[in-house]
Amino acid sequence: MFAVPVQSGLTAVVTGANSGTGFHTAKGLAAAGATVVLACRNVERGQQALDEIRQALPDADLELRIVDLASLASVRAFVESFTEDHDHLDLLVNNAGVMTPPQRIETEDGFELQMGSNFFGPFALTVGLLPVLRESPAPRVATMASGIARIGRIDFGDLHWTRRRYRPEQAYAQSKLADVHLYRQLAAIAGRRGWALRSVGAHPGYALTNLQTSGASLGEGSRLMERITSVGARFGQSAEMGAQPLLMAATSPTASSGDYFGPTGAFGMRGAAGPASLNARMRDDVVAARLWAVSEQLTGARVA
Repeated sequence: MFAVPVQSGLTAVVTGANSGTGFHTAKGLAAAGATVVLACRNVERGQQALDEIRQALPDADLELRIVDLASLASVRAFVESFTEDHDHLDLLVNNAGVMTPPQRIETEDGFELQMGSNFFGPFALTVGLLPVLRESPAPRVATMASGIARIGRIDFGDLHWTRRRYRPEQAYAQSKLADVHLYRQLAAIAGRRGWALRSVGAHPGYALTNLQTSGASLGEGSRLMERITSVGARFGQSAEMGAQPLLMAATSPTASSGDYFGPTGAFGMRGAAGPASLNARMRDDVVAARLWAVSEQLTGARVA
């Protein structure tokens, strides 16, 4: 297990903190002394997670706030309320996501659900919170991607699958590749502007969470995802272990902006957290910059 450094005096926001890797990331940060804001879509599930962490860690400093990353209005409301109550933020953990709904679902903003929840919502949240992040002396943004990002493609002509036949796994891969571009482009922007902010990425390998069997997927999806789920059941690892690369990205004192972490075991599916590789598509700076510009246009969230 990665030993999370002392986080006393730091404030962290963790999206999707009610279950899976988000829950274990929030718990790990709280155990290290951070004030943790559980940013969840559902009040009841968020409160259950908060109560469970507090039962294990009676002195944990926790706060529950509601945000639906599939709604830009909800993201804007979260940013507004958080910045009214907090004058700085030390760590943002972009963890929440949905996976392979069996049919194309559209968000209220007209985005394909996976691209909206997994990328455009986190993009708007990250940009919206940059002012309070930059009030911290050493701010950090940690973004959860996925191993499937390696086969993703950004189709700028049809980001929301309105022209093509909808393929859930390909749409998921596109959204997670977009997350890689999000964290890397943020690192590039911070570097050019001389900000102290570090932007770091991670993937969980195959973590046995409820992402594959709840939420938008309802346990359904393509034959490819059924095979992946079957393999994962044999070779995957716990949600707690899947959270280790994200905790490393979020807290490792030696992590540099632009670094990427994941499991170091066979095929990157399981094992201790450590540095992970990026293929050429994930390192495409031209695509990353273009996607950032498109995201500013579509979400209205812009870096000041």
